[in-house]
Amino acid sequence: MTRQSIPVESLTVRPHHLWCEQWMLLAAGDFAQNRFNAMTVAWGSLGTMWQKPFVQIVVRPSRYTREFTEEFETFTLSALPEKYRKAVMLMGSKSGRDGDKIAEAGLTPIASSVVAAPAFDEAELIIECRKVYRQIMDPAGFLDAEIDTNYPAKDYHTIYFGEIVAVQGTEWFARS
Repeated sequence: MTRQSIPVESLTVRPHHLWCEQWMLLAAGDFAQNRFNAMTVAWGSLGTMWQKPFVQIVVRPSRYTREFTEEFETFTLSALPEKYRKAVMLMGSKSGRDGDKIAEAGLTPIASSVVAAPAFDEAELIIECRKVYRQIMDPAGFLDAEIDTNYPAKDYHTIYFGEIVAVQGTEWFARS
């Protein structure tokens, strides 16, 4: 797949589709040290905060990837084409604590262009981020009581804001 560098101000996405329908792989850690993990994410946002382009992700405390997201200062999001749906589903249903789920999914981690966290060669879109904010979600802030039904175990996500520092994608994501 041919990806090109895309200036963040030229990035074209359908945000709801990207998160809710396509899903993405969150990878955190250090590719060069071979210390990283990845998981599927389907909740998040893209936008502008503090005059910076950002991605906001959420990770439950039970996820192995959270340890890497806490320890390392960068992360990536990789959006894969539909033909990799089974691999993306496997990445969300198994833990990296229990084995090499990346190899089992048949995915290829690669070095990112700017950050230490890896991306995936199969991706049609790679967003590289530097963490700038984190906070554990406080259920006292839920203004819609239905939101809490997503947390029967009261395992509230940690919210991370990452400044987007690089983007690579296929031509589709660079169109005007």
